[in-house]
Amino acid sequence: MLSFLKSKDSSWASRLKDGLSRTREQFGRQISTLFGASGKIDEALFEELETILLTSDVGLEATSFLLESLREKVRREQLADPLALKAALQESLAGLLAPLEQPLDASGHKPFVIMMMGVNGAGKTTSIGKLAKYFQAQGKSVLLAAGDTFRAAAREQLLEWGKRNGVEVIAQEKGDTAAVIFDAIHAAAARGIDIVLADTAGRLVTQLHLMEEIKKVKRVIAKAMAGAPHEILLVLDANTGQNALSQVKSFDDALGVTGLILTKLDGTAKGGVIAAIARSRPIPIRFIGIGEGIDDLRPFEAREFVEALFA
Repeated sequence: MLSFLKSKDSSWASRLKDGLSRTREQFGRQISTLFGASGKIDEALFEELETILLTSDVGLEATSFLLESLREKVRREQLADPLALKAALQESLAGLLAPLEQPLDASGHKPFVIMMMGVNGAGKTTSIGKLAKYFQAQGKSVLLAAGDTFRAAAREQLLEWGKRNGVEVIAQEKGDTAAVIFDAIHAAAARGIDIVLADTAGRLVTQLHLMEEIKKVKRVIAKAMAGAPHEILLVLDANTGQNALSQVKSFDDALGVTGLILTKLDGTAKGGVIAAIARSRPIPIRFIGIGEGIDDLRPFEAREFVEALFA
């Protein structure tokens, strides 16, 4: 399916490179300057590299891991050329991110129920609209559940996405999230729908009573269909940097997140948070977003992402 999408839009790699321009400004170009200016591999180079990684939101744990990996490579292979160390850094980073590259497989259940979560402003509802388009491109039928009854206009926003994609949206003017999603799952089962994308109300990790409500939603989904939800996707705004990692930990501890969507990578210099996630809480990144277009949400590929950073 990835090959189908790439053949449909062969410019994705260049769009990814353009979308990551802000991160590359802070990370890639500093890396190139560092390894191009130094004539030798010494402690001063490692200290400067540590600063670059930390200020790019790679995080302390991932930074320490990468630096130790590079030091070991220098000792083992007796590297003396900084350019060789740059190539080693690229390989180490790609290796660190590789376990996160696990495309979403929605073929095991019908309907396949995806529970969507994220704090307000992360791009959750927009991501649902883009996911609907993605699954339609695979020839799957989709139904949307407007379960975000907490945020003003969220229902209307999802209805508009349903209209744009030509898919039905189950919504209620009044009612709680669990009831809306419960009805949507039964409707999907009765109509032979392949995918249910269930929107839920935005949550702040500090709002413990609201986190308890979303736990209830998960339980109700399980009652509506045994084994559901089959995927619990957390949508993260890349602009929040290390706060995105905090969100991952809080939502995962509460609900058992199975996949991540990282949005707005085109608007931030904090794309290094992917490395922090990989080291501290390695939950698969199912999709990344680099724009506002309906086709700007694509499956995450680790090496492609790293190459765009170093381009």
